[in-house]
Amino acid sequence: MRLLLGIVGIALVLLLATFAHGTTQGLQRDIGEGAGLAPRLLINFAGLASSVAVLIVPVAFAVERLIKRDGLRIADGVLAAVLAHGVSLATDLWVAEAAPESIQVALTQPLANGGLTPPVHSYLAPVIAYMTAVGMSRRPRWRVAMWCVLLLDAFAVLVGRYTTPFAIVTTILIGWTVAFGTLYAVGSPNVRPTGQNLLAGLRRVGFHPVRAVRAEDIGTAEHPEHADRGRRYIVTLEDGPPIDVTVVDRERQAQGFFYRVWRRLSLRGINQRRSLQSLRQALEQEALLAYAAIAAGANAPKLIATSELGPDAVMLVYEHIDGRPLDSLPDEEITDDLMGNAWRQVAALQSRRIAHRRLVGDALLVDRSGRIFLTDLRGGEIAAGDLVLRMDIAQLLTTFALRAGAERAVAAAVDALGPDAVADSLPLLQPIALSRTTRATLRQLARERSAREREAVLEASRVAKERKAAEAARRGGAHTQEQPTNRKVARAEKNAEKRAVDEALEEAREEDLLSQIRQQVLLIRPTAPVEPARLERIRPRTLVSWIAGVFAAYFLLSQITHANFGQVVGEAQWLWVVAAMAFSALTYPAAAMSLLGFVPEKVSFLRTVIAQVAGNFVKLVAPAAVGGVALNTRFLQRSGIRPGLAVASVGASQLFGLGCHIVLLLTFGYLTGTERTPSLSPSRAVIAGLLTAAVLVLVVTAVPALRKFISTRVRSLFAGVVPRMLDVLQRPKKLAVGISGTLLLTAANVLCLDASIRAFGGGGQLSYAAIAVVFLAGNAVGSAAPTPGGVAAIETALTTTLTLAGLTGDIAFPAVLLFRLMTFWLPVLPGWISFTQLTRKGQI
Repeated sequence: MRLLLGIVGIALVLLLATFAHGTTQGLQRDIGEGAGLAPRLLINFAGLASSVAVLIVPVAFAVERLIKRDGLRIADGVLAAVLAHGVSLATDLWVAEAAPESIQVALTQPLANGGLTPPVHSYLAPVIAYMTAVGMSRRPRWRVAMWCVLLLDAFAVLVGRYTTPFAIVTTILIGWTVAFGTLYAVGSPNVRPTGQNLLAGLRRVGFHPVRAVRAEDIGTAEHPEHADRGRRYIVTLEDGPPIDVTVVDRERQAQGFFYRVWRRLSLRGINQRRSLQSLRQALEQEALLAYAAIAAGANAPKLIATSELGPDAVMLVYEHIDGRPLDSLPDEEITDDLMGNAWRQVAALQSRRIAHRRLVGDALLVDRSGRIFLTDLRGGEIAAGDLVLRMDIAQLLTTFALRAGAERAVAAAVDALGPDAVADSLPLLQPIALSRTTRATLRQLARERSAREREAVLEASRVAKERKAAEAARRGGAHTQEQPTNRKVARAEKNAEKRAVDEALEEAREEDLLSQIRQQVLLIRPTAPVEPARLERIRPRTLVSWIAGVFAAYFLLSQITHANFGQVVGEAQWLWVVAAMAFSALTYPAAAMSLLGFVPEKVSFLRTVIAQVAGNFVKLVAPAAVGGVALNTRFLQRSGIRPGLAVASVGASQLFGLGCHIVLLLTFGYLTGTERTPSLSPSRAVIAGLLTAAVLVLVVTAVPALRKFISTRVRSLFAGVVPRMLDVLQRPKKLAVGISGTLLLTAANVLCLDASIRAFGGGGQLSYAAIAVVFLAGNAVGSAAPTPGGVAAIETALTTTLTLAGLTGDIAFPAVLLFRLMTFWLPVLPGWISFTQLTRKGQI
């Protein structure tokens, strides 16, 4: 991180020097005027003293480290100094030969002999790199001495007009960045305290240790995802019971850094602990929480001593508790009394506004008498708010429900805390509020539940098919000469098979664990709030969408800045603009037809058209391939269709649309590749595409893991979407509506794009087949892009493909802008009105 920050800092300094000419020159002039007021004797003394000290201090530190047999740090520092010197020389050469004049002015100062001062001080950057690499900043006295020398040297060269402020800053950043780059490349020295260091530290605080054994080695292993809690030891003393020692060093403390940063940024209203605390801060926080928990009356390990183990580690000494973590207990040992004991400890913490923040199984220690001790208090919080306290209740509810079931977990919590406190935690009963290990366990349970439901449906379908085959065989044996059953009987059998599959799905559908907990709490307190609290400040998908949106806006603006809108508006043929608007309006009835064609149930056509218009508003906040699917699924559910069937209908529509899209793209691509040839011979692009697809199919079928992945997905597809399509196939009218709507939707968009091209004088330059290929390719790119509505991705794809197809840029770009205006931007306001109307009426 520090390496990346240094690189960013150097880039910012160079950018500032490039664009802020007035600021750099004014700053240099002010320093020059101030230098004239300083006594010449003071300037000469500062220069002499700093020149001598800047060499003596690093050498003295190296001697001190060599005496203490820490030569590896000195070797790293020397390597960093050599590399910094090389980078400084390369930078000087670049500024003198190839850098822009503005950077040269900002980093150099003219000398009396007509030359220029060096842009980077080749003697100062190595010193800074050396000082950083050897870890001088961790030793206060040496750090103060070194920085005093550096500041004195900077003062001397600045007032003496031998450099510029930007050159000084650049020199410091280069030395700092090269040092951390060196440490990143060769690795840092091992700062983990040895066993001898640990025993010596215990003796300094009054203990007489005999031996120390890592806790993991005797069966109380810690989870890898919680490795930042420190290394734990059980220490045997000469006299008295053993003690538990937790050692925290910089290596352990840095683990989980990025996860903590993300939680701090993504969660609102919750005080996350600092992403990277100092060792003393970590020591003080854990000690404070240990004392506060015992003062509150909770069972917690008693902290009896703390100490530093050198500059890179600290230790905390606790009384030893002979017990096992809850995770290691079998399910039959997790009794109601045990859970009640744990809830009483949490109640004691909450009575003093103390939050534990990680009430998972390995943080609950059970001793031989069955008492619960709350460990791992390092991440806790004192004077906690109601939100964090309720999160603790939600977490412990889930922890016990995973082991003993929702009913017993809720009953134990209600007995200890009362129904009101448990009911108030329901809005926090959501995955984002739980620990990482709990979320992983819930995801695994969800996958297993989905697999069971899918297997039940497939088994029901297989049984129905076998029953039908047996019935057909029986009838065939009895009436070998009779004709097959009529159409009504076949339809009735199909419906019976479909009902059997639906019933199997309903019977196999299970509630997830969090829903089971909510149901148990609602049985006790029916008026409990169940609406989840808004905890996420930002979601990963939202962050990706925003980043993509920024890039999209940048590319779009970069295109728009080259367009002369006055000329575009003046040259547009408004008759074709109106035609483009009409074709754009035609896409909404076509989209409604393509959806309703795969919905056997009766749904209002007008409301479906309005829902498709509302989809334009949804595209502003979601990628094109996501927003429409979610809106249509919700609309069908509100129209009285069961959730599973609604999802299957939308999936069937999307599946058929994808198939049509691929077929049309290949067909029009074939026609485009052959329209200038006298015979229908396949184009090279089509052959290459088919060969690529064939190679991919062979790779998938040859690799067992890929084959299993594809077969699993296909089986789940047949369990949901394909039965829905088979149901539609029994209604030819519905199927015709769906096919017609899909084809009409594509045709309307192609005609809209053609009208947009003709509006700027491009009529006749491209065939309809070529325009269809351009639209289908651009639409595919927009569906795959993560930007809302495919902004910038669709514009770039359409403009590029139109240009490659033969249109000039002054026609292709305004035509694409007009097309997107008609199909995306203009319908936003009607979409918002439609979305608001449907929401107010409860139809979405």
